Amino acid sequence: MAPKPQGLQLSSKTGALLTILCILCGLLCFILSLFAEATRSEVTWMLINNNNNSAKKGHKEKGDYECMYSGSGKVPLICASVAFVALAIAMLVQHSFLLIAISKTTPPVYVSWDPQSSIPMRSLTWQAGFFFISTWLCFAVGEIMLLIGLSVESGHLKDWSTPKTSCLIIREGVFTAAGVFSLLSVFLAAGLYATALRVQWLGQQQETIRREILEASSTYASPPRSPQHSRVARDAPTDVARQDHTPTLSQQQQHQLVLNNKQGSLV
Repeated sequence: MAPKPQGLQLSSKTGALLTILCILCGLLCFILSLFAEATRSEVTWMLINNNNNSAKKGHKEKGDYECMYSGSGKVPLICASVAFVALAIAMLVQHSFLLIAISKTTPPVYVSWDPQSSIPMRSLTWQAGFFFISTWLCFAVGEIMLLIGLSVESGHLKDWSTPKTSCLIIREGVFTAAGVFSLLSVFLAAGLYATALRVQWLGQQQETIRREILEASSTYASPPRSPQHSRVARDAPTDVARQDHTPTLSQQQQHQLVLNNKQGSLV
């Protein structure tokens, strides 16, 4: 029976579990980003020189209008913070596991009989490079967008209802885009893990083929052994002859003794 993969191997249950948790964290980040987009702070501009204090959106001359936030920004700040931390932990754990598992995996010896046999390995190499670069690009863009949202929403936690001459807000769609990039990063990380598993499987297949070839070559290259039964058959008549000569010699000796006794009696 083949040994079960250990916990720090690519084909182990730990790798599959971490990949599933990474995807779930990406979904959580996406949902939190949508919730932060729905509850983000907005700004209302008011005309201070008019007694009616009519609300108006857009910029006019400075000093004629003042802005006021629609909320303190605590809810989008909490959602963006949780999404930022969850995505960072998920990517860190996933890629740390991949690096440790690949470093502990014995590099396989590839057997290539023709140039066509190396095409799948080359395509998998390019595919792994694409997944790796795309994962970190999407992760970086998503984290930067979430960080911008955090810095903006945390700027008016206090005195948010006080009118100001200038107000800074997040543009519409920034949190949504951050959630999309977070979701893309975890799915690309899962694709990178699947590609690494594919490379390991091909390496094991090549190793099995190489082992079978070595065993077959060692079997046919060994010299033929002489059969033992022919030697036994050749030695068997000699032993029989020796056993037959032994009683013949003893009979001759007895006959000679009888003759000597007779001669002695005659004398």
